[in-house]
Amino acid sequence: MILNATCEIVFEAATSVPTVLMLHPRSGLGQWIMREEYSLNPHVPVAEYMDAFGNLCQRLVVPPGPFVVRSSCTVDVADEIDVEMSAGFVPVQTVPESYLQYLLPSRYCQSDLLNATAVSIVGKAAPGYPQVEAIRAWIKKNVRYQYGTSTASTSALDTEKSRVGVCRDFSHLGMALCRSLNIPARMVVGFMKDLEPMDLHAWFEAYVGGRWYSFDATQERPMGNRITVAYGRDATDVALASTYGLMELKSMAVSVAEVAGVAALRMG
Repeated sequence: MILNATCEIVFEAATSVPTVLMLHPRSGLGQWIMREEYSLNPHVPVAEYMDAFGNLCQRLVVPPGPFVVRSSCTVDVADEIDVEMSAGFVPVQTVPESYLQYLLPSRYCQSDLLNATAVSIVGKAAPGYPQVEAIRAWIKKNVRYQYGTSTASTSALDTEKSRVGVCRDFSHLGMALCRSLNIPARMVVGFMKDLEPMDLHAWFEAYVGGRWYSFDATQERPMGNRITVAYGRDATDVALASTYGLMELKSMAVSVAEVAGVAALRMG
């Protein structure tokens, strides 16, 4: 499916504020960027670089006053996410070096404190994909999705205790439980078609069977039509804006819609 996604963010800065934005998706597994536009008002110089996780970042200084960021992209995405119950556990000694960081506890994913919970959830599920799917299904069943129930400091351990949160919290908990079983897991943020209410979305990926698979505990079933913007260890690494000064987020508007009458470009 061809999707068009837009995001408009309005900031208000009290002084000049060094800022790093992360709103550029990249072509890769499951998506091909067909068109992209990015504008800043007022216009300021921008330096783009790739971070340690392969994300495209834009470094700039926001001037005092209102500052509007508008981004849009047209992307050929997979209609479905891959499901492979036979994808097995990857022994830690054979996990690629660059993925070892996704086995470690992180700021919002205290995997070292959640092993007993993870073991009780997966039960006799086969190591690998079936264990991750058991974790995803358990979160969907036992954690209530509700806006306004968590904050920027809410961690996986908090969500395991409160049993309530939003997509960010569901992802943190899923990743922490996977890592506690020595399954690499990373956070993904981006756009998703038909999301209600429409917003930027978060889900997680687990490394099983020698590749990454997507899991989304907010959904009843595997659903595609997603545009990935960034990957990271947790929300710390995938913030759409990292600011180094006094700046307020005034508003954010997101839209995702199918583009009719455009031929898809499928990559083999």
